[in-house]
Amino acid sequence: MRPAVKYGIWIAIAAVLVVGALMLFSRGEDGVEVRVAEVTTGEIRKTVLNTRAGTVDACRRAQMSPASAGQIASLPVAEGDSVTEGQVLLEIWNEDLRSEIELSQRNLIAERSRAAESCTRADLAAREAVRLAKLRDDNLVSEEELERAQAEAEARAASCKASNDSASAAEARVEVNRARLERTILRSPFDGVIAEINGELGEFVTPSPMGVATLPTVDVIDNNCLYITAPIDEVDAPLVQAGQEARILLDAFPDQFFPGFVRRVAPYVLDLEKQARTVEIEAEIDNPQRYGLMPGYSADVEVIVDVRDEALRVPTEAVIEDERIMVLNTETGRLEERRVEIGLGNWEFTEITEGARNGELVVLSLDRAGVEPGAPAVRAAE
Repeated sequence: MRPAVKYGIWIAIAAVLVVGALMLFSRGEDGVEVRVAEVTTGEIRKTVLNTRAGTVDACRRAQMSPASAGQIASLPVAEGDSVTEGQVLLEIWNEDLRSEIELSQRNLIAERSRAAESCTRADLAAREAVRLAKLRDDNLVSEEELERAQAEAEARAASCKASNDSASAAEARVEVNRARLERTILRSPFDGVIAEINGELGEFVTPSPMGVATLPTVDVIDNNCLYITAPIDEVDAPLVQAGQEARILLDAFPDQFFPGFVRRVAPYVLDLEKQARTVEIEAEIDNPQRYGLMPGYSADVEVIVDVRDEALRVPTEAVIEDERIMVLNTETGRLEERRVEIGLGNWEFTEITEGARNGELVVLSLDRAGVEPGAPAVRAAE
């Protein structure tokens, strides 16, 4: 026999011995040690997960700058302050506009006084015309005197109307000046918190030019309402509807789920990535202030599309492809492969509708050497 052939035979024998030793070691005296889990009954949920991490955003966010350029004269808030709707956040120097408002208000008072005087004279002239008409019926005054009185009454009435119109115009001028003043003031459009301020007292600020994005002077967010935008696979899109229960997981809070609900499912499919078509969904977090959450967190969404109570279930890692499980028969001490029918499932549990009984032990360490149907096995120590 040639030396090369002998050498190959010895290598094969050694390999067989090594594999045998590993199998004996893994099996121990009574068989291979396997991790198992008990078939139990309990709640199981069918869920849909996002395909890519989403981001926490505020339902309402206002990035504002003054409508008029000028010097910051008042800045009564700071970053992190809680504000209410209508509260003043910033004010540009506007003493000139305040003076114009005061002047226009005084002009309005004068116009109203003139209108009152004019309308009083018109009322008097009207009564005089009525009195002369009665005297004319008795031929106590001439026709000419009556016509003169009636013309005077009409003229006074027109003067009264003109005075009232002037007073209305003066009132409109007051409102115009107030609107000009309001353009120098930033007010919070809703209850929220100040996220960012880009400006200091005394600095000069200008509104953003048309079509040019600049930093907002004040950034306000509504921290009472936070939501997550995340993509799901197009295959799962028909299962997800607005109003369904959802659980949100944040990277900043590992092993903690936050309750929420689906508030929107996009009516179209995105194909931004090759061979990965997705649908955007939005999930709102219930009572985010309770947990101290903030916009900007990275987040994942688990949408609960179906729930079943008291379902017979096994850990999902125990299910083999083609709907099979490996069961440790405690009476014979051997492994049995079962074909099962599965129902709802998620990353944690899978429902077994047929092929398993409550209390049986299913094998979890399926990739361990020696785990095969009919092999002797023992339960590994916990």
